[in-house]
Amino acid sequence: MRIDLNADLGESDAPDADVALLELVSSANVACGFHAGGPALMHRAVRAARGLGVALGAHPSYPGSAGFGRVAVVRPDEEVVDDVLYQVGALAAIAAAEGVRLSHVKPHGALYTAASESPALALTLARALAGFDGRLRLTLRAASPGLAAVRAAGFAALAEGFADRAYLAGGRLAPRDRPGALLTEPARVAERAVALARGAAVATEDGGAVRLEVDTLCLHGDTPGAAGLARAARAALEAAGFEVAPA
Repeated sequence: MRIDLNADLGESDAPDADVALLELVSSANVACGFHAGGPALMHRAVRAARGLGVALGAHPSYPGSAGFGRVAVVRPDEEVVDDVLYQVGALAAIAAAEGVRLSHVKPHGALYTAASESPALALTLARALAGFDGRLRLTLRAASPGLAAVRAAGFAALAEGFADRAYLAGGRLAPRDRPGALLTEPARVAERAVALARGAAVATEDGGAVRLEVDTLCLHGDTPGAAGLARAARAALEAAGFEVAPA
């Protein structure tokens, strides 16, 4: 059994924290400058990921750093595509200079939510990314309408679960401002990671349960104690018989 463990990186000027995470995960989503990061941070993250054999992905966002990219933006799909290609292209160029290719694109924050919930936006992004590099996979929330539409249209995509977030009915994520939305206890994150990897039922904050089929598990790099959470999750996954490896 294999499972990918990913983390969002390049979102702060804290190289030691990023390296600590890279030593534990199998894939990295690198911020491309709109919500966080910038050329130097991107280049540093690419080099670190390459050195550790971690699969590299782009983490594009809506423009503007207000709200750390987690505030919804009303923007035509065509402009969103331009924003995403601009960011992915920049990271791809830096990666090429270091002799590596991007494997996936995972939108950030509000853009991730929008693409997961909107089949039209998800398909528009998938088509644009396929035109740029047909080997790129679009990462979206497991069981989301966007993911289903992309796969039904024949595009490659990765279904993502969240080891450090609480769920609601249907596999939606609990809003970050809701108490308990962010899981910060290593034991609980480890338990959640194994349950998601197995496709087991996960309790939701609205009193139900959800089963998800996932290709990759996310741990947010900006969560307090992120490296400790990643260490606990990886240890639990390996103890359960999973090989942690890129999807």
